[in-house]
Amino acid sequence: MKPQTLIFDLDDTLIECNKYFRDATSEFAEQMHEWFPNVTKEEIKEKQLEIDIKSIEKYGLNSSRFPESLVNTYKYYCEKQGREVKDSEIESVRIIGLKVFQIEVQAFPYMYEVLNELREDGHHLYLFTGGDKANQSRKIIQLELETYFEDRVFISNHKNADALKKVLEKVKCSRESTWMIGNSLKTDISPALELGINTIHIPSDIEWSYNNKLDANVQQLGRIKTIKKLTDLPKFIRENSLESCNNVQSHQVN
Repeated sequence: MKPQTLIFDLDDTLIECNKYFRDATSEFAEQMHEWFPNVTKEEIKEKQLEIDIKSIEKYGLNSSRFPESLVNTYKYYCEKQGREVKDSEIESVRIIGLKVFQIEVQAFPYMYEVLNELREDGHHLYLFTGGDKANQSRKIIQLELETYFEDRVFISNHKNADALKKVLEKVKCSRESTWMIGNSLKTDISPALELGINTIHIPSDIEWSYNNKLDANVQQLGRIKTIKKLTDLPKFIRENSLESCNNVQSHQVN
């Protein structure tokens, strides 16, 4: 088996993420329903999601986006229903959103075992995650992922083909033996396909609707494979490894 270059997504690929946002959104909807009893919780969640996704174009995946989407949803309903905007309520809403970034994150089951196995098989491990540096670094440090990725970590607010292209320029490996591994069809799989590298889609049990669709405008130059869970990955790579990276020695994981 020849070593492969494996570029991992972080959130909802290696560690839990969307469940924390789901819980915060539910708490927000409960609070909002108390203030706006004639609006259903589902309507509140749908409006928050609409506002949140629209803000990605401006803020990317920055952590500030989510709390502000809750605040802006609150302001939207205040204006719509003629209710006074209160600073104390804005603060309460913002606190709900900020909780997501204070939780001690959890690794997916057997994450460490999978990374150890891939490292022992001689593969070159990289991490490419979306968000702001402070929050993503917090997660990486909490879970001691530097052990596996060292300085091979790339963090980008806008996780797209341009950002991935910069990663590939630094990695300098054969695209035929490079794999992007992630849960998001939009931010993991589409950019990789556009750039002609292979992809492994691992669907998340709890998925954000923003992640659910491939970019319809992408010309698929790479190939896409789907596996059910992270623990299937080492076997899959053994059975599907392609030609070796051109500069294995310079990217060897210690």
